[in-house]
Amino acid sequence: MKYPGDRVHLKNLSLPQMEAFVISLGGKPFRARQLAQWLYARGARSFTEMTNLAGTFRNILEEKAWVSFLELAEVQTSRDGTRKYRFLLQDGEGIESVLLTEKDHYTLCLSTQVGCALGCRFCLTGKRGFVRNLEPSEIIDQIIGVRATLPPEGQLTNLVLMGMGEPLENFQNVLGALEVIRSPLGLQFSNRRVTLSTAGIIPRMVELFSRPHFVQLAISLNASTDEQRSELMPINRKYPLADLLAVCGNLPLASREKITFEYVLIKGVNDSEEDARRVARLLQGIPAKINLIPFNRHPQSPYQRPEDGVIHKFREILMAKRFTTMIRQSKGVDILAACGQLGQRQG
Repeated sequence: MKYPGDRVHLKNLSLPQMEAFVISLGGKPFRARQLAQWLYARGARSFTEMTNLAGTFRNILEEKAWVSFLELAEVQTSRDGTRKYRFLLQDGEGIESVLLTEKDHYTLCLSTQVGCALGCRFCLTGKRGFVRNLEPSEIIDQIIGVRATLPPEGQLTNLVLMGMGEPLENFQNVLGALEVIRSPLGLQFSNRRVTLSTAGIIPRMVELFSRPHFVQLAISLNASTDEQRSELMPINRKYPLADLLAVCGNLPLASREKITFEYVLIKGVNDSEEDARRVARLLQGIPAKINLIPFNRHPQSPYQRPEDGVIHKFREILMAKRFTTMIRQSKGVDILAACGQLGQRQG
């Protein structure tokens, strides 16, 4: 990525790095806290907006640093109220974020990569392939950009790293973004309100949970056998079910915390009653809850959504085995904003 001149990109700094940078410019440490407030709480796009900073210090910042923001290219609104935001990046690439409207709050689905390398058969994003990782600022600026479009009474309370890309394949940049997302000096989201969804990159899962625990974890399961999963999700050939679930069973979760397992139901592929019974056996002993996601069609897929009766029977079998099981109501299907439908168009 290229930025104006050789100026420092502030939103790619950790908060301690920002303080060190401010001190290097001759500023007091408290100026870094003021700067962070302008960047994250107020969403400032220029140093001239930062009126409680001395003019001379603002001039120095203008010369030495840069405030990023994403160009909002398009907002599409679904019949159900879901909004899909298309942002343009500095290099001309595009990413999509999805805002889910709830009764009293909003949930934002964030992208972490341009494209995706994993090639899951049911996902439109993977059809494009991998282009590049997003920087911490590009993840953070999705939140700030969407938040700026909300009404004063609107509150963005939940974040899901489940848009374009595999978050754990962009590990360091995602960690940098999460530090700002959850910090009292950053975007101030609580641990319980941030969920990271992964296809199961085992080494990164282990490393993630060896650090201070600041996300809820969701695993894309989508199959009840290795044969099925390897066909739907090629990553399974590297990290098969037995290894993945063994790790899940040993993660240091907090008391009463559960891993969410996401299961895309595809007609005639993984939706049988025997599949449901196998899923129950696979997850036995793991603190788990299950989200069933009826397949969302898109133009480049041969797959179909199961009938409602099949979906509900699948859930009944899992519920009978004492698993908390939800059927996720797909939102934004008509604007290609639902799970698995993001990010095909370029530019």
